[in-house]
Amino acid sequence: MAILDELSGYEFEDLMEDVFRHLGYENVRQSPRTADEGRDILMEEVVDGRRRAVVVECKHTDSVSRPVIQKLHSAVATYDYDGPVRGMVVTTGRFTGPAREYADELGARVDGGVELLDGQDLREIGEEIGMDLYNGRIEILCEEALRPTHPTASRDAPVFEAVREIDNLEAATIPTPETRLELEPTVTVTARTNATFETSVGVIHRVDETNDLVIHAARDTPRVPDGEVQSLVATPNAPRIDLEDERRNLERTFDAVERKRFGQTETEYKEWAVERLRQAHTTTVHYTGDNNVDYEKTCTPSRSDVMVHQIDPVYLPSVRSRLPLGEYDYRYEYYAAGPSRSTTRNDLEECVHCGTGAGTLTYCANCGSINCEDHIETERIEGEPVCTGCAVTERFALKTKYFYDEDNLEAFRAEYDEMALHEKARENVPLAVGVVLAALFAVLFVVGSVGIV
Repeated sequence: MAILDELSGYEFEDLMEDVFRHLGYENVRQSPRTADEGRDILMEEVVDGRRRAVVVECKHTDSVSRPVIQKLHSAVATYDYDGPVRGMVVTTGRFTGPAREYADELGARVDGGVELLDGQDLREIGEEIGMDLYNGRIEILCEEALRPTHPTASRDAPVFEAVREIDNLEAATIPTPETRLELEPTVTVTARTNATFETSVGVIHRVDETNDLVIHAARDTPRVPDGEVQSLVATPNAPRIDLEDERRNLERTFDAVERKRFGQTETEYKEWAVERLRQAHTTTVHYTGDNNVDYEKTCTPSRSDVMVHQIDPVYLPSVRSRLPLGEYDYRYEYYAAGPSRSTTRNDLEECVHCGTGAGTLTYCANCGSINCEDHIETERIEGEPVCTGCAVTERFALKTKYFYDEDNLEAFRAEYDEMALHEKARENVPLAVGVVLAALFAVLFVVGSVGIV
């Protein structure tokens, strides 16, 4: 109760909007905060197959007296709704005796009646829906996450898959990667935008579209992820797990598991999504008026044109692997949803020297680097790949030779000194061939100049 008392009046309304949505009410929304006429929250319920509006007054006070109930009863009676309407007063405090007596006369959950919820009721509801308050606000509680791994594959399977694309690097020889799991909060807001724009000539534009807007919901400003991540989160059949059931399995599977907190309330994400959808559906329409004059009108749906049907929070697994190879640490990071992945970083698919990922990549066992075709050579002594970054070089027969280290270089120097001339020539075949051809052309030239041929 102490935390509820720390809320401002507006924060209390935000809180109750979230609570009612968790309780299963539909089309839950706040009235404009100016001239709400005693109707702080408007929502709908379905009773025995019949839809009914519910008008809510929120009172963040120590006690609520009879006049408040009377005022809401009048607001219920005058509410413009095509169907039955009832009222509800919610307070963090208590109701006076006369207030309860008046509400009892009207009835609670009947058409035209007024239901009362006090601070004790709110605590019980909070336990029922798992409310977790912090810093005077309601945090989104979520116990579901997309599955971070394929059920038939190990946590490191994506890293081993990436390694298979690299020449000279066998998956069986690599060390076990250090793999961490971070559960990032996301929210999917499902909303329908239904707007009609008319002028004196009639309807000039219509919007009737349902959208799933996926939002990164951590402590920073809400933002929309890229298309691949949106598909992972919004796919209806994306595999999910219950975090409470799977917590120990996750802790055993990954080297570390961290769960980040949602940054805003459901109401704030809803409001943010509504504004984004209004912007997205804004368009400029050209039309001809009755006077045959061309006009231009910018059509922006109003807030009431955007109806939020569902807010679905889920944790998005961010898997981060670190693979040490020789002198290098390679990162492989991705968002996961069972067998589906959206890779955000893959150091294993690019050359450590120039960053290119084109062509064949080759592993240098001498230093642990991954290299493109321009930065890999053949080691002279052992005939294995060596990168230009770690190789020791020296020119023999005017051609640069590459060695793992000074010992290999010294060994080849000694071998080279013992070679016959024709063997040394084979260390630079193009040069040797060029010398022979040049000599042949010289001989032909001399012979031709003296008239022998």
